[in-house]
Amino acid sequence: MTIHWIGTGLSAIPGLRRLLKGRTPVTVWNRTVEKAREAVGDLTSDIRPWDATAFADALRPGDIAVSMLPADQHVAIARTCLDHGAHFVSSSYISPEMRALDGEAREKGLVLVNETGLDPGIDHLMAHDLVADYRLGGGNQPGDVVSFTSYCGGIPKHPNKFRYKFSWSPLGVLKALRSPSRSLKGGAERVVERPWDAITGYDAPLPTPERFEVYPNRDSLPFLQDYHFDPAWKIGDFVRGTIRLKGWAQAWEPVFREVETLQGPEGDARLREMSEQFWRENAYAKGEADRVVLFVSLRADRDGKPVWHKEWVLDAWGDKKGTAMARLVSIPVALAVEAVGAGRIKPGVHAAPDDPELVGEWLTEVGQLAQHMAKVDHLKKT
Repeated sequence: MTIHWIGTGLSAIPGLRRLLKGRTPVTVWNRTVEKAREAVGDLTSDIRPWDATAFADALRPGDIAVSMLPADQHVAIARTCLDHGAHFVSSSYISPEMRALDGEAREKGLVLVNETGLDPGIDHLMAHDLVADYRLGGGNQPGDVVSFTSYCGGIPKHPNKFRYKFSWSPLGVLKALRSPSRSLKGGAERVVERPWDAITGYDAPLPTPERFEVYPNRDSLPFLQDYHFDPAWKIGDFVRGTIRLKGWAQAWEPVFREVETLQGPEGDARLREMSEQFWRENAYAKGEADRVVLFVSLRADRDGKPVWHKEWVLDAWGDKKGTAMARLVSIPVALAVEAVGAGRIKPGVHAAPDDPELVGEWLTEVGQLAQHMAKVDHLKKT
């Protein structure tokens, strides 16, 4: 078996280096070979220029391909894997086109595992752990109202006036500001056309309490099923969202006003101009510490009072070894590769695992990547 790791960008290196130190052979593919050599050349000489045809020719039954390329290239690589009897791993959301490969993957006994990075990825593990804990603890008594929130974000360790810094092109962040979200609030579906219409405060239970700003992101509702919420449960809030530093909304207000007016090709061109400007003015300096925060909470209320409330809290920042974002995206990807290689994930298209044994093992590993990670029981008497 050979692992084919495709892409050695900013968020790929720690996980790739972990696998290169293992026993399974790893072939590294990258658009620029020299950049890959700079990152991992001390561990391997098997570095090749990325070419889809050459990759397909090198692929053998039982191999595992890891795509750290942009999400729109994942399906083509997964398709190649299916054609050659190989498995596939990525950190990106499962697209409808990827989901459509599930039946064929099962028939061929192949694993296509996605959503194994930070968000999505580590947040899934925490959600599965909380739901299992709630069930085992005798949760869902008659009248219980269950609420779930999950907020994740990469933020500067040392805040700037803009309350945000970029480690790659800001264009994706700007485009996301034009996307609607769907969630539940007070048991009712909530559709928000623009993030700035739903920004609220969030008091995080860190060792030194800290207030952030949060807003819903994407479509949260499919994750009710993904996280194995009982269809009979009465749901209050259910939100997966993004977290930012306190003061972000005020600092970005001019950006919101302009983005609201942009339409068509001219609007897209203006977004690219804004992206280039933000990259010049608010990019991370070389070696500057980033920070990643993640808060996943499950609460049950009865007669208006909380009867069960636990929350996973993660706070990590970059150090001399590299960025927090790179660690928390790529190490879980490496864990997924190891699990697939060991036959611990069943055939088909999957997100991060819900198996309690794997969840526990992976969360233990993740805890070693963060400066602070804890599972907080908000109702425990001190």
